[in-house]
Amino acid sequence: MKAKHIFSFFFSFLFIINFAQQKQDSVKAKWNYKPNFLVGFDVLNAGIGLFSHRKIFQGFVSSRIQKNLHAAANAGFEKNVYQKNGYDATVNGPFLKLGAFYMLANDAENAMNGFYAGGKLAGSFYNQEYKAVPVRGYGGSETSVAFPSSNQSSYWIEGTVGGRVQLFESPFYIDVNIQPKYLVFSTKQEDIKPMIVPGFGKSSGKFNIGFAWNIAYYF
Repeated sequence: MKAKHIFSFFFSFLFIINFAQQKQDSVKAKWNYKPNFLVGFDVLNAGIGLFSHRKIFQGFVSSRIQKNLHAAANAGFEKNVYQKNGYDATVNGPFLKLGAFYMLANDAENAMNGFYAGGKLAGSFYNQEYKAVPVRGYGGSETSVAFPSSNQSSYWIEGTVGGRVQLFESPFYIDVNIQPKYLVFSTKQEDIKPMIVPGFGKSSGKFNIGFAWNIAYYF
């Protein structure tokens, strides 16, 4: 009787090991990641910066982690000026965005070509200076006050909808996308909300729209 229990336990143990191995092999088959990267630079906004106060330099890197799922990260630096409604402010600093997107439709011959949609979490850590902030003076007169430069931070979420296409038979791609953005939180100086956030744009409202036209290289 004891021998019967031992054999039953032994074969049950082998069955469990075999089942676990099959599950592990199945996971490996589904998760067959091969290192691949698409690195791009936003040439449109960098070019516009030559003719405006807004100087922004940004790039991205993405990697295909499953059939149609891609991880993505954006990083950049922005310097800008806000002069409106009595405000005179300057800002500069880096920003970072992390997220993923899904290929909604792609080319049967090249899975990197197609249209995609996704989302990202973003943040910026920047330096701002208020040279003039409008305030009510004595007797209702309008005047302004200045504040020294300070370090602030802002955080937002953004969607991304776009498409990419390969340039002939080269490893280069054109990647174009728009980014609807929603500002979640910002630190304040003297209880004044920031006028501009690097990477987000003008932040007088919670919503904003970004646009990028990238040249990218795949390897």
